[in-house]
This record gives sequence, C-alpha cells and structure tokens, in this order.
Amino acid sequence: MTNDIKAILFDVFGTVVDWRGSLIRDFSAWGTAHGLTVDWPALVDAWRAAYAPSMARVRNGALPWTNLDALQRESLADIGPRFGLPAALPDDWQNHLIHGWRRLDPWTDSVAGLTRLKTRFVIAPLSNGNVALLVDMAKRARLPWDMVFATELFRHYKPDPETYLGAVSLLGLAPHQVVMAAAHNYDLHAARALGLRTAFFARPTEYGPSQTSDLRPDADWDFVARDIEDLATLLGA
Repeated sequence: MTNDIKAILFDVFGTVVDWRGSLIRDFSAWGTAHGLTVDWPALVDAWRAAYAPSMARVRNGALPWTNLDALQRESLADIGPRFGLPAALPDDWQNHLIHGWRRLDPWTDSVAGLTRLKTRFVIAPLSNGNVALLVDMAKRARLPWDMVFATELFRHYKPDPETYLGAVSLLGLAPHQVVMAAAHNYDLHAARALGLRTAFFARPTEYGPSQTSDLRPDADWDFVARDIEDLATLLGA
C-alpha cells in the first residue's frame, strides 16, 4: 500500500548521480587543459575508496564533526601524488577537484523520475554530502528536490540512526510514512531497522564495468524497481 507514504528520501552519490563517470570526464578534460598526466580513473576510484574510511573516523569519534568537503580535501592530499598530481597542489586546483563532487551528472532517468515523484510525494536527498555541495549539485543538475537533508544537519554520517530519524522528524512524519530509496543495500538495511519503508534499484555501472556489489537486492525491500522512473510507476506517480 502506498496511500500512507508521504515522503521519499534518496541516497545521492551513485543512486541519483553518476559520480565515477562524471568525475573522470570532468577531470580528464581539466587535466588536459592544464598539461597534467594523471591516471584519472584510478585516482577517482581511490578517492571514492577513501570516502567510507574518512567518515568512519568521524563516526567513531577519532575526529570531531568534519563535513564531507573537508574530508575529501584531506583524502585528495593523501592520494593525489600516487596518481600523478603535484604534491603541492595550488589552492584553486584543489578547489576545482573537490568541487568536482558538486558537478556530477544525473543518471538519465533521475530528473524525469524525480519530477514525476514530486507530483505526489515530498522528495529530498538524505546524503552524506554537505549542504553547500548538495545545493550546488541540485542547481546544476536540475534535481527538483523539495528539501535538502545533508547529514551535516545532524552532525552524523549514514548509517547512524540520527540521520534517518532526523530527516523523518524534520518532516513531521512517522518512519513508516517515509521511503528510503537507494542503490545500496546497506543504506536500506539501516533505514528499515528504524521503521522506514525501503526502495531499491541497481546502478550496475556505478563503480565501472567490473562492479560486483549492489547488483541486486539482498533483502525483500518494499519496492524493487529498475530505476527512478520505474519507481515512480510503482508508486503511482
């Protein structure tokens, strides 16, 4: 039944936008213009691999609250020279690369599917990206959010319960009235444990052609779709 569903929260990186393809295209063009020889696919993959461990340092108390832009800056300084970036990266170059995460392209179904869902439900990201990042991304990619729930608002990263329950509370809803939609099973396990409904659709090329994770649902999620447009159809939007 969908009559009691009032809102849909979306994971963003990989679920709504193609982080890997976008960054490789963006950085390759920028690197050529600046005469750099960098293994951009390898750098992007390594940077993404540093994402969860960097947030874990905040989640386990090893670091005080630090937003994603700052964590990404620290990770880039560590991994960049391994793949051909200068060790002493000018500030404007650093900023361009870090802000690449704000210039991500949506998957081809994302904008149309979100636009349909918006006619019936409140739609918003629930993302580990910080507010400025998510707002800039939405503006550029024309993502039609009603609200932006950055985990920065709760000073916790997913899958901490404070993130899911914080968004539900700010919407003035009960958990069962909210769907968490993601291409990552871990996100849905965390949301379901707190009483949210769940929706899964795979993004089988998120990590490139050799992806092995999240190719299919690993639980009986409330809704399993092909993509966001199909989810809109399942939910009657």
